[in-house]
Amino acid sequence: MMISRRNFLAVAGAAAAAAALTACGGSSASSTSTASSAAASSAASAGSEAAGKITKVALTCDTGTIDDESFNQACWTAVSGYMGDDCQYYIPEADASDEDRETMIRQAVNDGADVIVCVGYLYGASLAWAADQYPDVKFIAIDVTQGDIGTDAIPANCYCITFKEEQAGYLAGYAIAKDGKTKLGFLGGMAVPAVIRYGYGFVQGADAAAAELGQNIEINYFYGGQFYGDANITSRMEGWYSNGTQVVFACGGIYTSAVEAALKNNGYVIGVDVDQNYIGANGVADGTYAYNPFITSAMKGLSAAVETALTDIEGGEWSEIAATNGNFGLEDGDYIGLPTDADSWNFESFTTDEYEEVKGKIKSGEITVDNSSDDATKPTVSEFTTVNYIQ
Repeated sequence: MMISRRNFLAVAGAAAAAAALTACGGSSASSTSTASSAAASSAASAGSEAAGKITKVALTCDTGTIDDESFNQACWTAVSGYMGDDCQYYIPEADASDEDRETMIRQAVNDGADVIVCVGYLYGASLAWAADQYPDVKFIAIDVTQGDIGTDAIPANCYCITFKEEQAGYLAGYAIAKDGKTKLGFLGGMAVPAVIRYGYGFVQGADAAAAELGQNIEINYFYGGQFYGDANITSRMEGWYSNGTQVVFACGGIYTSAVEAALKNNGYVIGVDVDQNYIGANGVADGTYAYNPFITSAMKGLSAAVETALTDIEGGEWSEIAATNGNFGLEDGDYIGLPTDADSWNFESFTTDEYEEVKGKIKSGEITVDNSSDDATKPTVSEFTTVNYIQ
């Protein structure tokens, strides 16, 4: 059963994510367009059989791979699961420019897409161009705000979806500190707003737990400047773990370096965006990992929010969400949280009852998590917490 904004369902699971990768085709940014933009836009809209009926959905990514086991894959799960064969994804070459992203959008329209899901804040400037160039195409922009687009208002044919990552980060930080871990790490891919909110929320949550327990904690905090792991990042993480870091919250595809280093040092990681426990479980099953390094994951409802938007379009509710920014947090439903399935709950002492209690306090407003995404303004912490911000 499909979902609407009024009837939210749980985020798609890891098994669905893996299966979805084979549902539709993909393309790289090297494709070129030959048809005129006007003709392509007209063809896309003409294919609709009825008001709101979607002909084809394209997913365009700003970086990474479609099988990143995180952000891109979660969005693709929703698109491919909803559309079946009537979808296509587009992956940019490394160091893609605004012009490259515009090319992907142009190619998607030429290929018949009448709905395009643009993944990542880097699409801001490209969306300003695309929304004007293709007025009959509906754009769903993930982790993109009006400020990213740079227009006076969100374009009439664009719906922005953002999340309160600071709440997910807070829950992860609170849980891991309450679980008794005192030497923590945060490894962000790049210092972009969503990653900063994850990290600052993590610091706030860990600090709150430390203050409750009267326990001193230390957090190493670093942005790798990329959304993929490599030998240099792995080496830095090995240094952290060998010097006592017990668990690292790794945001983005860069998590691979944290996992590699953790496994060499009996350390642990916290996943991001989706429940990444299955990565560790699969690693153990195939003999790649000696143990599962994932304690938990700070999740946001990417798949659910994208599927909801597609359902709204086909349900004739596009006018209600177009030109708006849906900013999803616990106040709106279970769009934010940690996985509570027994297989993914790998804490030693922190309980699901304790989790539901702190989660409820955020939902009710009793706990307010600072949502700053200004890299220059660090979270305020108590005397129990030391944060080492590493340049």
